[in-house]
Amino acid sequence: MPGGRLTQQERQQIALGLADGLAYAEIARRLDRPTSTVTREVMRNGGPTAYRADLAHRATEHRAHRRRQAAPRDPKAPPQAHGRDSEAVREYVETFTTLFMQQGLPKMTARVLACLYTTDAGSLTASELAQRLQVSPASISKATTFLEGLDLIRRERDERRRDRYLVDNELWFQGMIAAARSQAQLAETARQGIAVLGPGTPAAVRLENIARFVDFVGESMLRAAEQARDILFTKPEHTQPAPDPER
Repeated sequence: MPGGRLTQQERQQIALGLADGLAYAEIARRLDRPTSTVTREVMRNGGPTAYRADLAHRATEHRAHRRRQAAPRDPKAPPQAHGRDSEAVREYVETFTTLFMQQGLPKMTARVLACLYTTDAGSLTASELAQRLQVSPASISKATTFLEGLDLIRRERDERRRDRYLVDNELWFQGMIAAARSQAQLAETARQGIAVLGPGTPAAVRLENIARFVDFVGESMLRAAEQARDILFTKPEHTQPAPDPER
């Protein structure tokens, strides 16, 4: 299996594969590359609908040039936790950030969220975020306020009275509940239009179909979220061992 950086020809093959609707795994198989390599390449360069081989190759060359120009790492700096590869971690965080951006988050907000998700503690202070991302405290404040408003992060005070921003399992559950409520509001609004447009008319039938569809989806989301929390996030209770009947 070939290693090293993708060539310009390989990037052109990726672009052709995306245009043909091929899955990342199939494109990777044709290139004899890991699927993760193709996925990361596409996600960090515009995603499957906006990927262009020439721009991707140029961007990669630019990033490599910037890394060569950057100051060498301090040899006294502590190594990555758990023996992680620093470059692999950096590339993964960049991929995660790109995914959040494609889902509609602004770049700085996406960077903050990806940073929180990839730290072992799952929480960082504003100053820690600013230091890790090399941005101003004002940029962090704006991003965290935006994320709090979307219920994607939570703020708590630590023992030193500092605000800490964190991500945890409960946020996923609350996010799903909020999405289900949004679906319920859409269904209610659609049904309001039925009386206005006249029951039985083509427009009213369309709205009724929308309402029934989102009702079903919303109820399914609620059930799935509650079931997932009970199964995946509830810690099993420790039971006492049964007494030995022969004693």
